Amino acid sequence: MAVLINFKICDNDKACSGMSACPQGVFQWDSEKNTLVIDNDKCISCGICEKACMVSAIKVARTKEEYEKIKKEYDEDPRTINDLLVDRYGATPIDKAMIGSEKEIKLKLLEAQRPFIVELYNEDSIMCLLKSIPMKKIADAFDSETRYRKIEVTSDTLLKEYNIKELPCLLFFKNKKFLGKIEGYIDEDNKEKLINEIQALKNK
Repeated sequence: MAVLINFKICDNDKACSGMSACPQGVFQWDSEKNTLVIDNDKCISCGICEKACMVSAIKVARTKEEYEKIKKEYDEDPRTINDLLVDRYGATPIDKAMIGSEKEIKLKLLEAQRPFIVELYNEDSIMCLLKSIPMKKIADAFDSETRYRKIEVTSDTLLKEYNIKELPCLLFFKNKKFLGKIEGYIDEDNKEKLINEIQALKNK
């Protein structure tokens, strides 16, 4: 029974959500070294810390084989902490300038000639910052001049208007025309499929 932290993507902060959630006090903050430390003798493999980590930097190994597999995965992980600073589909926006409103869609964006994408999300649909596709890849696949806004859904107005069944959802517009939508969370492993769908919409 052991907890492992991927420090390549962990922000290593004493306000760690995994540390706060742990009922056994497995995590401690070393103020001299300014880092999280783990006392695996206290770990009961409940998995609460793993679920609490917003960037999936914590994993619980229940066997020696699982431990070695996770350690190898972390050792070979090419990502860095800078990946936390990228706006991604289905995740809380990093750049507040990307946050829009339902009113903005109706009064401003729908009248624009240039292409734009609206991402609808709510707190229940927000996924891990490191697992979803960077929004720049989605926007570039649609059009180099694409405008983009994230809108948190607080009512069912847009859901009904565009017949949306699942969040997060991408709405695509061009030349004042609604081209289509893509519903549901999509991670990096499926980015080629998503880009192909976007290309098909763009060519409508």
